[in-house]
Amino acid sequence: MTQPPPVSGPPGSGEPTGSTDGDDPGDATPHLLVIPSLEGAPPPMVWPGAEGAPAWAIPVSIPPGTRGYAVFIPLMPATAAAAPVAAGPPAPTPVVPAPRPAEATAAPAPTAVVGPQESFPARTAAVTAADAAAPAAEAAPTTGTPATAAPATAGAPAAPSAGTGASPARPPATTVQQPAATPLPAPYRIGVPAGAPAPYRGYQPVPRPPSFLDTRWPGPAPAQDRAVPLAVLAGALGLAFFVPLTRTGIGWFLGWLALTVAVVLAVRRAGAELPRADRLIRAGWATASLALLSVLAFRNAWWLVTFCVLGALACAALAIVGGRLIRSILFSLVAAPFAAFRGQPWVRGHLRAPANPHLARRVVGSTAATVAVLIVFGALLSSADGAFSVMLGELIPEVNGGAAFRWILLAAVGGLCAVAAVYTLAAPPDLSTVDRPGTRRFGLVEWAPVISALTLLFGGFVAVQFTVLFGGQRHVLRTAGLSYAEYARSGFWQLVVVTMLTLAVLGGVARWARRDRAVERHLLRVLLGLLSVLSFVIVGSALSRMYTYQKAYSFTGERLFVMAFELLLGTVFLMILVAGLRWRGAWIPGTTVALAVVMLLGLAVLNPEDYAARRNIARYEQTGKIDAWYLRALSADATPALAGLPDPVRRCTLSWVAKDLDESDPWYAWNLGRIRARAALDRAGPGAVGGPRDCRAADQFDLPKRRR
Repeated sequence: MTQPPPVSGPPGSGEPTGSTDGDDPGDATPHLLVIPSLEGAPPPMVWPGAEGAPAWAIPVSIPPGTRGYAVFIPLMPATAAAAPVAAGPPAPTPVVPAPRPAEATAAPAPTAVVGPQESFPARTAAVTAADAAAPAAEAAPTTGTPATAAPATAGAPAAPSAGTGASPARPPATTVQQPAATPLPAPYRIGVPAGAPAPYRGYQPVPRPPSFLDTRWPGPAPAQDRAVPLAVLAGALGLAFFVPLTRTGIGWFLGWLALTVAVVLAVRRAGAELPRADRLIRAGWATASLALLSVLAFRNAWWLVTFCVLGALACAALAIVGGRLIRSILFSLVAAPFAAFRGQPWVRGHLRAPANPHLARRVVGSTAATVAVLIVFGALLSSADGAFSVMLGELIPEVNGGAAFRWILLAAVGGLCAVAAVYTLAAPPDLSTVDRPGTRRFGLVEWAPVISALTLLFGGFVAVQFTVLFGGQRHVLRTAGLSYAEYARSGFWQLVVVTMLTLAVLGGVARWARRDRAVERHLLRVLLGLLSVLSFVIVGSALSRMYTYQKAYSFTGERLFVMAFELLLGTVFLMILVAGLRWRGAWIPGTTVALAVVMLLGLAVLNPEDYAARRNIARYEQTGKIDAWYLRALSADATPALAGLPDPVRRCTLSWVAKDLDESDPWYAWNLGRIRARAALDRAGPGAVGGPRDCRAADQFDLPKRRR
C-alpha cells in the first residue's frame, strides 16, 4: 500500500506499566494491540491485495475505559486469487501508542495500522479510545502479557512490540490517523480519497447444499456405446409389436422378455460390478416379473390379470433400483419412473458421441427404407398367392388408426421402461440413507400404555370369537339379532382393516420404541408377541367369516382374492413373531413382497373363476339357487364349467362370453383359457348360447335384488 504522510502528534511514552494478569493497569494508555491466535480459530488469510489496494474500515466510537477489537477487511474482487501464505509464524502488527492523558489537549484520534502482506484474521487489532479528561484503561493481550510499544516519531515507522520476534527488515506499516473532531467518511477506505466511489462487486449467492441426487444418485458417466440406444429401441419395438393391448395373451410375456433381454445385454458389464448377492436378488425380481406376465397367456380374469401386471411392474422396479426394506421398496416404485425421464439426456448422449456420428438419423433412415420395401414387395406377393396372403394377414396385424395409436403408445412405454432400466442399472442409487434406522424416541411411558390397552382389547375380541365359533353362537346371534351368514359377512372388511392397522402399529413401535434397557426389551417382546398372536387369531376369524358367507350365498373370484390377501397378512404376523425372537426383521419386507408374488401365481394355478363357477354349480344342485347374472359376467376361464349347466341357466351364463370369443385371436394374443372356452362351446353346440331373454327367465333362480 502507499504510505500516507504521517500525522504529527505527541509521542507516547515508553513501555506501559501494569500487571500481567489481564487487569487494568494504573497508567492506562490506549494501544492498538494484536489478538493472539486462539485454539480452534479459523485459519489465517493472507492479505490478497497489492500494495496500495483499498480496504474498508468501519469507524466506531468507544467510551472511555472500554476494551474492543477492530477488524479490517480487504476489499477485493470475487475472482481475485489469494496470495500464498508465507512460511513461518506470522509477525504481529506494530503497535502505535496514543498520546498520554496528561499531554492530550483534545480527544485522541482512533488509529488504524495496516501492515503490507499481513494475514488479517490473524492480525486482528484491539482499538481503545481515551477521553482527554479521564484516563483510559490500558488494553492488554488476551494472553495476559503486557504489550511493549516504542514511541512513534514523525516520518519514522512504528517499532514492533517487544518480545514478539518480528524481524526489523519487514516493510513498515501504514499508519493512518483521523482527528476525532473530523467526522469519519462512510465507508472509510485506507489509502483512497474520501470522495472516490466504491466499486460494485455484485451479489455473491451462497451455493446450495448438495441434494440426494448429487450425493447418492449422480447417475452414470457419459459413454460412447451403441448397446444402450439399441436396447431402448428393442424395448420399444418389442412392446409395440408383441403386446395385444385390448386382450390378454402370450404377447405380454414375449414383449417384456424382449425388453428384459435387451437391457441385460446393454448393462451386462455394469451389472458385473455389483456384488454377487445383489445380482442374484435383482435377477430373482426380474424372473418374478416375467412369471407374473406369463399368467396373461393362460388366464382371462380381469382382476387377476390387473394384479399380475401391477405386480410385474413392481418386481421390475425392485430389479432395477434394488430396494430391500420398506422405505427403499417404496422409493423403488417412485425412482424407476423418475429414472425413465431423467435418463433420456444420458441415452441421447450416446447418439451424439463422436464414435457414432449421426447414428439416430441413420437408424431412422434404415428403418423407413425397410418398412417401405416390406410394404411394396409384401403387397405384390400377397396378391400373387392366396395362401401366402392368408398367412401374411395372420402374422401382420391390421393397420388402421387405432392400431397406429396402440403401436405409438406401447413403443413409448417400452422405450421409457428401457431407459429407466439401463440408466439405473448402469449406476444404481445408494440406498443407505433411505434405509437408515429410525430414532428410538419413544420410551415406556409413550408406547407401553398404548400397546397394553390394544392387547387387552384384542384379547376380549378373541374371547368373543371363540364363544361364537365354538358353542356359544346361538346366544350371540340371538343378542345381535342377525343370521349367522349376516354376522359372518358384516365384520370381514372391518377385520381386514384392523389387521392392516395392526401391522402399521407393530412396525412403528418396533422402529421407534427404545430398548436400551433389559426391561424395555423384555416388555416390548412380550407385548408385541401377544399382539401378533391375537392378530393371527383375528385373521383366522375373518377367514372363517368369509368362507361361511360364501357357503351361504355364492363363491366369487374377488372373494377368493381377499381371502388369499388376508391369509398373506396372517403369514406376516407369523414372520413378526419369528423376527422378534432375535430382533432381526430386515428380511420381512422383501419376503412379504415375494409371498405376494407367490399368492398371485397360486391364484393363477387355482383358476379362481373356474373354481367359483364349479362351487356355484354345486350349490345349484343342492339348493336349486344360482346367481346367473354373476356367472354370465365371468371370463372365458369359467366357460368349460358353465357349459355343463342345464338350460335356460346355461344359455344365460354363456351369452356374454360367446360374443367375446367370436373374434379370432392373432398369434401374439394366444391364450389357453380362450382356446379351452372355444372348444367347450363347440362341444355344446350353437343352441347352448342364448341372449337377454334367457337371462330374464333365469331370474327365478336367484334374483340380484335378493343377494346380500
